[in-house]
Parts: sequence; C-alpha cells; structure tokens
Amino acid sequence: MAVLVRFGNRSALQLVLASHKSWSVNRTIKTSSKKDDTTVAVPAPVTKEDFANPNPKNWVSYGFEYKNETDDRNATRSSFFFGLTLCIVWGTFVWSYLPDTLMRDWAQREGFLELRRREEAGADLVSPNYVDPANIILPSDEDLGDTEIII
Repeated sequence: MAVLVRFGNRSALQLVLASHKSWSVNRTIKTSSKKDDTTVAVPAPVTKEDFANPNPKNWVSYGFEYKNETDDRNATRSSFFFGLTLCIVWGTFVWSYLPDTLMRDWAQREGFLELRRREEAGADLVSPNYVDPANIILPSDEDLGDTEIII
C-alpha cells in the first residue's frame, strides 16, 4: 500500500514540475567511451584433462584433504556414513534393544512376586525384625540429649 502512495506522489510531483517551464527535469546518464568492452574473456580448455575438468579452481575442500578433490569427497562421505549412519543411528537402535544386563526387570518382578506371596499369607510386607536387634547398638537417651528423632 505504501508503494502505491509513493508512486502516486512521485507522478504528482513530476506533473507539477513539468507544468512549470522554468523548472526542467533533466536526467542525464554518463557513459564511458568503452561501453562496448563489456565482454568477459574465458580461457578455452587446451588439453583433454582441462576439457574434462573445466573449473578446478572452484573446488572448496571439506577439510579432509586439501590437495585432491576426489579424496576429500570420499573422506567426507565415508566419515558421515560411519559417524552418522553406523554410530548414531544403528548404535542407538542396538543400545535401545539391548537385553537387561543389570537385571533391573528381574529384581522388580521378584519384588512384586514376594509382595503378593506375603499378602496372600497374611504376613507383614516388611518384617520388623529384618535386622536382628541384638546386632544393633543404639545410643542411650543421655547420648541423644535434645536431638530430634524422626521416624
């Protein structure tokens, strides 16, 4: 919308300037005398190798090999294949489907089975004498003093 306003103002300004004969709108373009010398000379390939590889100077290295373009491309592709495809993609797949080597699932399953067995037998879920009281040495009331005991 602003473009239309600008073009409208510009055409109105040109009409005002054209109506006054004392003001003349002159737009001059200066050109050099060498206006026909704008062609770019491109060297033609001389040998078969030059014809097969016309722009060897336009190669930008990926950082693996600075002298040979083919070795640089091969090193780039192989490092991305081994790094991304094999290590990250397949490594994540294998790691996520590995068996439970630390037996966490087994320990949890055994714990649930033991709780169910104790509930059906009517026994305490955790025995109050899990550790033999004769083996525990507790401090006396004088040693504890005003220490708050939270059970």
